[in-house]
Amino acid sequence: MSELQEFVAELLERRGAAVEPTGPDMLDLLAPQPVRKAMGWPELAKLSFGVERSPGVIAIGLEGDWLERFGTLLGEDGRLSERQFPGTPGIAAPSDPERLIERALDLPNATWRLRGMAATVTRCLLLTFRYNALSDERREGLVWVGLNLGTGAVMNDLVARLRAMLAQAPDWQVPDATTRLAAAAQWPAGTLAARLRPLVEHEVRAAIEPFLRAMRRRLERDRNRIHGYHDDLRGAALQRLAQLSQSTGERAEADRRRETLRVEAIEREYRAKLDDLRHNYALRIAVEWVQALELYLPVQRVEILIRRRKGERVIRLDWHPSLRALEAPACEAGLGLTRVRYVCDDHLHLTEPAGQAPCPSCGKPFCRACSPAACPRCGHRSATGAPH
Repeated sequence: MSELQEFVAELLERRGAAVEPTGPDMLDLLAPQPVRKAMGWPELAKLSFGVERSPGVIAIGLEGDWLERFGTLLGEDGRLSERQFPGTPGIAAPSDPERLIERALDLPNATWRLRGMAATVTRCLLLTFRYNALSDERREGLVWVGLNLGTGAVMNDLVARLRAMLAQAPDWQVPDATTRLAAAAQWPAGTLAARLRPLVEHEVRAAIEPFLRAMRRRLERDRNRIHGYHDDLRGAALQRLAQLSQSTGERAEADRRRETLRVEAIEREYRAKLDDLRHNYALRIAVEWVQALELYLPVQRVEILIRRRKGERVIRLDWHPSLRALEAPACEAGLGLTRVRYVCDDHLHLTEPAGQAPCPSCGKPFCRACSPAACPRCGHRSATGAPH
């Protein structure tokens, strides 16, 4: 079964339906009244999850309004859940943590030194968002964002491996009181929202980029076609107008007025067609939160001393035994999706390279974590007041 088919089968069974797989992409369904009302199905139905569509079979996919219907049937169940993942037996702490750090952390303007490593538990937040991109065509899909609340690190590059690992785990274990105390506390809602917004926007943009490229090609094709058609009409009218320029008399004057009006009408129609194109190809994107999973994971927490000029600070990175991976360092200005971090002089903030870039107005570099709204020297800010 596909993941969608497994999800639909389990959901329908939880809502009292009798479900029986009749093939790799087929389900036979006996639906009770609440399911029939929510989904608009008959009492007996056949559901198909494959590419082929047979007569009398209901085709289920991510397109259309199926996700909305299943969301109505699901209600608020499963929107927020917790899960504890036990330690992976037979996997010891890394024998050469400094080598792992060298691969995960790149500090062009600072130095670092390993201070220690200890086993602990961290709280990770995995969030699922649904996007709907609507232009001349429509695209829907899901994106995932991951955060380690214990270290502040972005885990987007590890989310796919985490989801695969969780799918293979047989048991769902609820975190106990000891694990909750050992893990990091929840972030304030405002802090979490501010951190998630640019990450979700980045993931959605990456997901719809192929759709945008195809849309731009179609727009360019239609714009060239409209321009070519009206340019030919306008050129013919201007040619006739030029031929009439040497003629005299009332009839010639009337013909010149007619051709002049024809040129103006062609130009008006051309502008109207371009307005229609802008309307037809206008892009509207809606993003909504679907699900959040608080995941408690055993980790080896690495403490690293960062030195920049006369200042120093300690940061923490988590090595995940279940994934055999060291996460990227936290980023205090920027998305934090790469391993390169610059360290500021004043408070030793770790930022992406753009977080220490020169001001576009005065040319002086400054830290976007220290001064998120505007340049501290000249006061220059973006139109939205956000850091550049």
